[in-house]
Amino acid sequence: MKTIDSPSETVQASGSIPAAPGSSRTIIVKEFDFFKVVQDYLDRAARTINLQDYVRTILSEPKNEIIVNFPVKMDGGEVRLFKGYRVQHNNLLGPFKGGIRFHPSVTLDDVKALAAMMTWKSALMRIPFGGGKGGVKFDPHTVSRDELQRITRRFTHALSENIGPEYDIPAPDLGTNSQTMAWMMDTYSNMVGSARKQSVKGVVTGKPVASGGTLGRAKATGQGAVFCAIEWAKEKSFELEGSTMAVQGFGNVGSHVAVILSRLGVSTVAVGDHSGYMVNPEGLNAHKLQDWVVDHGSIAGYPGGKAVTREDFFKQKVDIFAPCALENQIGESEARSLDCKVVLEGANGPTNPAGEKILLERGIDILPDVLVNSGGVTVSYYEWVQNKRSESWTEEEVDTKLEKAMTRAYREISDFSRQNKVDRRIAGYALALSRIEAVYKEREIFP
Repeated sequence: MKTIDSPSETVQASGSIPAAPGSSRTIIVKEFDFFKVVQDYLDRAARTINLQDYVRTILSEPKNEIIVNFPVKMDGGEVRLFKGYRVQHNNLLGPFKGGIRFHPSVTLDDVKALAAMMTWKSALMRIPFGGGKGGVKFDPHTVSRDELQRITRRFTHALSENIGPEYDIPAPDLGTNSQTMAWMMDTYSNMVGSARKQSVKGVVTGKPVASGGTLGRAKATGQGAVFCAIEWAKEKSFELEGSTMAVQGFGNVGSHVAVILSRLGVSTVAVGDHSGYMVNPEGLNAHKLQDWVVDHGSIAGYPGGKAVTREDFFKQKVDIFAPCALENQIGESEARSLDCKVVLEGANGPTNPAGEKILLERGIDILPDVLVNSGGVTVSYYEWVQNKRSESWTEEEVDTKLEKAMTRAYREISDFSRQNKVDRRIAGYALALSRIEAVYKEREIFP
């Protein structure tokens, strides 16, 4: 098994692993395939609720897979061809919804997996959205700001009518941010004509507040993860104040998890990202480190910690381990090394099936991505609603609504997990599938 952070390497996993604790079925994984992993979770959840076969068949593949190749003139005058993806998994409950990723490791299968996960997240959170995901295969750190803007605008133009405020609504993801969304919205608004310009702000979410975004969106995924941690602590009678945490990935999600939990007395003693890992047993200043990453692009060079290896990072004794980076970061060796009480999955798919099996056998709780990572899409929905209504909510209103939604979903998953004797991840998938199935049964299949 090899699990790495560097986007320039290939992530691989090999061996035979049981599909679930106590199951006799075995999955043979020669190379980590995120889409197949997500499909296996779908299968297990479908068996748990006796999902109708035709619903399982429909959900097994995306509705649309869009690949675009578009030219961009670079600053030096040369023309580069970029490959972009938009996968639209399901829109039964509402418009396709999901982020846009700029990263050199973007692949069609990974985008398919992430699009499917958006379908489950929306259904789990009772949001009238479906699932979608997109990306462009390149490293945004290697281009200038002007080049990044041209790439974003040409990609938006290439997608054309495949996106829209009532059809498919992108948002920020890895390698993109509110500025990216402002460029996408502006490009789209200039494609629809002057008469519709003001009615299409909801074509993307995660915009700057001045351009129609919502207060609380930047921290939304991290804030949602924190609400899950709070509920877990209540459930386990665990005192968050005075506890410790390690965070892998200190971008938008990981940094906000650390900053918000620091206000509750949780000390971040270990952090890591693509540039390396560091520890400080006395605790790192989450606010200062967040500012450092904004200014420098990574944790590299931050003076408040001691550099350690990736292996030593995973061996740190902490109460909470929060993987907020890429997929497939916790495999067999990492799962055996971890010394924590709970894994708070701020990223999508950070724990692979082999690692998950070991963690569960060791009695380490896993709060799954399908729940923990759902704060972003939930607040994106709030932004979309504000755009449709021409309203502007306070940050307190947004946080209050998000807390209510995350708390309800957490308790529903916990109840389902106990009653059906499945882990929290399968409980989350099962709840989402049951809601989608109910709609298919009511509407039936168009001839």
